[in-house]
Amino acid sequence: MRVENFLLIGLGGFIGANMRYWVTGWIADRLGQTFPWGTFVVNASGAVLLGMFIGWSAQHITLDPRVRMLVAVGFLGAYTTFSTFANESALLFESGDILGMLSNILGTNLVCVIGALLGLAIGRQL
Repeated sequence: MRVENFLLIGLGGFIGANMRYWVTGWIADRLGQTFPWGTFVVNASGAVLLGMFIGWSAQHITLDPRVRMLVAVGFLGAYTTFSTFANESALLFESGDILGMLSNILGTNLVCVIGALLGLAIGRQL
């Protein structure tokens, strides 16, 4: 792998992570913090943005692969990994793999919530 790839992904990730921080705070300031609206907005917007980028870039096959790394892997990967999960689930649906889509959605959510609970329990004991 080339150093240039790491730098592009790192630059996109730097921008995406900071954008996530800003959007989450901006939403929380306006809607409050009793529900994680900031995270909800980031996840939903990231899913839409990644879908738009994937759909657009599929029509532009001459697009430099480095742009894909910068935007899809770097920026949107740091902005939210939920966007990748959502788009992979959507692609399973589009391919006709309904069981795969449901397994991915339910399995990921169940395993991740259990993992978060386990992590909280372990962290509290440390």
